[in-house]
Amino acid sequence: MIVFDWLAAVLVLAGAVLALTAAIGVVRFPDTLARMHSATKPQVLGLLLVLLGALIRLRGSHDAGMVTVSILFTLITAPVVAHRVGRLAYQEQDMTEVLAVDQLGELTEEDQLPN
Repeated sequence: MIVFDWLAAVLVLAGAVLALTAAIGVVRFPDTLARMHSATKPQVLGLLLVLLGALIRLRGSHDAGMVTVSILFTLITAPVVAHRVGRLAYQEQDMTEVLAVDQLGELTEEDQLPN
């Protein structure tokens, strides 16, 4: 029992540290794409670690199912939101100085997202 409590505490603490670094990155990074990277990758991993810690702590409870649904919802929606934000940032800003490789620059007019 005590091992599970310690594991849950370590997971929650690690997730909180990752979420903190994501918040610092959002404030400190200069452009939209860097901020998007900071807002999605460590923040989502931090949230998943916190939820896994809560899942371990709530084992055997009816609330564990809701935590599991939250984990699945995060895993499904985070990549979609990050992709959409990245495409919109590319369309709204001139990214020629920021990007090393411009993979979207060769898209035709019909491939572009509607405004």
